[in-house]
Amino acid sequence: MGLSLEEDHEVILGQILEALVVERADVLVIAGDVFDRASPPNSSIRQFNRFLKRVAEETEAAVVMISGNHDSGDRIEAMSVFSTASRVLVRGIADAVEAPLVLRDAQGEVAFSALPFSYEYAAREVFRDESINAPAEVVAAQIAAARRQVPDGARWVVVAHAFVAGGAVGETERALTRVGGIETVPSDVFDGADYVALGHLHKPQEVSASHIRYSGAPLAFGFDEAGNEKSMTVVDLKAEGVEIRIVPFRPIRQVRSLTGAFSDLLEGTPSDDFIQAILTDENPLIDPMKRLRATYPNACHLAYARQERAAETKALGSGRAAVTPIEMIGDFVKVVRGREPNATEVAIVAEKLHAVTSGEEQT
Repeated sequence: MGLSLEEDHEVILGQILEALVVERADVLVIAGDVFDRASPPNSSIRQFNRFLKRVAEETEAAVVMISGNHDSGDRIEAMSVFSTASRVLVRGIADAVEAPLVLRDAQGEVAFSALPFSYEYAAREVFRDESINAPAEVVAAQIAAARRQVPDGARWVVVAHAFVAGGAVGETERALTRVGGIETVPSDVFDGADYVALGHLHKPQEVSASHIRYSGAPLAFGFDEAGNEKSMTVVDLKAEGVEIRIVPFRPIRQVRSLTGAFSDLLEGTPSDDFIQAILTDENPLIDPMKRLRATYPNACHLAYARQERAAETKALGSGRAAVTPIEMIGDFVKVVRGREPNATEVAIVAEKLHAVTSGEEQT
């Protein structure tokens, strides 16, 4: 959206810390896309490091964290150097061993396998398998390696960053394959896991089964996510099965899309929310974004409804037989103006067309 979200992130990180304390959480799982780019701003790195420091000092939670496709795997992997092996598992780069973090509760041992995102070419080298050519094969190789390390009788939690088949995709998720192939991973690759904590898709959702779940992004990162409630997932791992609860986040600013006449939008209630404005005005306005920001300081996208419709409209007359000149002009007017010409306008068009055709006949 082109605006700083540092303050918004700080508020959400504080709510995560609060939930860790209130829930007396044993483990904090971060399933990739720690940052939104491979080279994040220094301010974002410092902010996240402060958060991890507070988790260590103010909570009893262990940390399991992996890299996602937006992250630099090397950057995330470097964070493991400063971690305590008995309480933290940070994985930025795929490993042929995939050793788990093993914790214990009242029901026995729980093994956490952290499977970072990896492109096919990197996985082929790590696992020495030239047949790996798709994300599903990458995850399958990671799962096979991880499964061998799970202690007998331990419950198994898998943390992975993948697009599992059946998940609902938004407009801002980046493709997970570089070769244009099939990027989905079948859910049955996780057979045997007691819980699968997934990263990549922004919408909180379960996929195929209640124990395979995306927690979703902590904030909305596009206007297609307007109205989506963001949350963290609290998982109570039983001796058999899991109980899942949702803790909603309380963002300081929402992502909203407003549609209407420019004058009406200017008279709306002032708001610091992130605003996308779709104007229904027929004619272009002079510097509308500057004027809009007087009411909505964080307005960050503006378009005209007629342009939106035009982008979705196929070529005029497409798929139609015997289109008359009047019909063709009517189609054009509808695309440009957003409504069909009225009876008076149709009469004017008919009159002008008649004059043109009459002149042609006389010559």
